[in-house]
Amino acid sequence: MSYNYLVIEGNIGAGKTSLASMLAEEYKRRLILEQFVDNPFLARFYEDPERYAFQVELSFLSERYHQVKSELGQPGLFDGGLVSDYFLAKSLIFSKNNLKQDEFNLFVKLFNIIQLQAPSPDLYVYLHLPVEKLLENIQQRGRSYEQNIKGEYLKEVQDGYFAFFKSRPDMKILVIDTSNLDFVNKRSDYMKIKKHIFNSDHKPGLNRLIL
Repeated sequence: MSYNYLVIEGNIGAGKTSLASMLAEEYKRRLILEQFVDNPFLARFYEDPERYAFQVELSFLSERYHQVKSELGQPGLFDGGLVSDYFLAKSLIFSKNNLKQDEFNLFVKLFNIIQLQAPSPDLYVYLHLPVEKLLENIQQRGRSYEQNIKGEYLKEVQDGYFAFFKSRPDMKILVIDTSNLDFVNKRSDYMKIKKHIFNSDHKPGLNRLIL
């Protein structure tokens, strides 16, 4: 694997964890997955977003920071290669969408302190799907606390990601439209994605790909 630190991201239901796991297994790389099930406020947030938004975002930031400190900070960690299904900036993307302005201003101050200790990936891959397909995937995987997610919310999250991409011209970002792919169940689709991740010359900034 040509990247020491590879991040696979995407909106809710895009398949980021599946792809990250598949790549890490094939290339025998260390896998870091977001521990979202440990967030005690997540289910309550989906039921009452306005009441629990600040708690859920602080909890996520705390958990992600803990992983950055305990796993990404280990000496020689990147020597064997690393694949992760999230980047710390995810906290900023979701909090901007979920928090009130005064809460977000406070959150940004905390985030700016924490992100100084987070390395940037060699390549950041974003799996893009239309909102309708994301809703189908969310329904199919059947997590009870996700069933109330609305299409409007997913669109706002998607817009937040693309705003983040524009703010990072220094980072190599590859957006792959996977609308016509089933990389989990079709080996040929997985091979297509893998080919473009590893065998293409990605420039700093936003690189788009439709397969």
